[in-house]
Amino acid sequence: MSASKPTGSDSQGVRLFGLSRNVVALGLVSLLTDVSSEMIYPLLPLFLTSVLGAGQTFVGLVEGIAESAASLTKLFSGWLSDRLGRRKGLVVAGYTLSSVSRPLVALALAPWHVLMIRFTDRLGKGLRTPPRDALIAGSTDVAIRGRAYGFHRSMDHLGAVGGPALAYALLLLLGDRLRTLFLLAAIPGVLSVVILTLKVRDFPIDSAQAAKEPQRATGLDAQLTRFLLVVTLFTLGNSSDAFLLLRAQEVGISAIHLPLLWMFFSLVKAATGLPGGILSDLRGRRGAIIAGWLVYALAYLGFGAASQPWHIWVLIGFYGLYFGLTEGGERALIVDLVPQDRQASAFGLFHSCIGIAALPSSLLMGYLYQTFGAGPAFTVGAALAGLSALLLLLLLRPSLLRPERSVAQRS
Repeated sequence: MSASKPTGSDSQGVRLFGLSRNVVALGLVSLLTDVSSEMIYPLLPLFLTSVLGAGQTFVGLVEGIAESAASLTKLFSGWLSDRLGRRKGLVVAGYTLSSVSRPLVALALAPWHVLMIRFTDRLGKGLRTPPRDALIAGSTDVAIRGRAYGFHRSMDHLGAVGGPALAYALLLLLGDRLRTLFLLAAIPGVLSVVILTLKVRDFPIDSAQAAKEPQRATGLDAQLTRFLLVVTLFTLGNSSDAFLLLRAQEVGISAIHLPLLWMFFSLVKAATGLPGGILSDLRGRRGAIIAGWLVYALAYLGFGAASQPWHIWVLIGFYGLYFGLTEGGERALIVDLVPQDRQASAFGLFHSCIGIAALPSSLLMGYLYQTFGAGPAFTVGAALAGLSALLLLLLLRPSLLRPERSVAQRS
């Protein structure tokens, strides 16, 4: 087997954008799962407070516990996937757990029921994410890893557009029958598991191939550590996007237009994910990520200075470019820096670093916003993004970020 070829068993079965059947199928699975999730998630605070009588503090508790559970589970699932030498079983288990538990919100009679359901849903996300990302890597030619991850993220964001749109249409038909809507959200979730089970092929980890490059692995471990540290620093300035909605309302965008603003935001992310991933393949991971982080910094400075509703519409579209430039490249870079038999563990570390830093990030943003106002709060986020971009430029060696060149020469 050529070192530049994917190890997945479907490596010859390309279907879309030159991507393998596994990658296309996993993109469709992600789209359907996000449709199911986003039919419920935007309405969950309303359901908790208006139907079940919970307070705003409990709403925050639900999300905090759920996301913390997902972060810790990602560490375990990544390690377990590498230890087992297989990916698909954990991916199927994670998607199934989420798809089965999520619609049970329709049966909740007390706030703590929703807490347990949301907790289980996020456990499923934590269980599936690292082995799924490693499965994409193993099913993709080295030279188009950014394209593969960019495609997957685009499909995910497209689901974030379709879910709220479908929920809105159903609410027009159902009125305020939220429980019925939540039950209907099971349909795309079940379809995603069926596609995953029937269309995605697993493959054994090629431990022999990984063992051939021990010196390369040792050298890249230091690069991975530096990258994760810089990503953690960036995440400390990357607060919840809920603050963008708060800022939009302050500047004058009415509540009825907020869903439209958010759908536009998701559309930009969906449209730029694939091109951004391809850019990282062609021009290098580090440059694409740095460009994305600088876009983030400029957008945050803009949000802090915005004074008219149209400013927010322009800025939210520009901010969406940050996701397109970074999401595919970051994941492809993880794969570039780690041997195949440790890729899932590396993804577990990557996602956990982001998840753990997300809580203090939002707390810091909330404190600065409440104490000093929007301008200083968004400026701090922009400064941390700019500092992270500079550190990435200084700490990561470009020669190790484009391994496909040397691979192609050996082929």
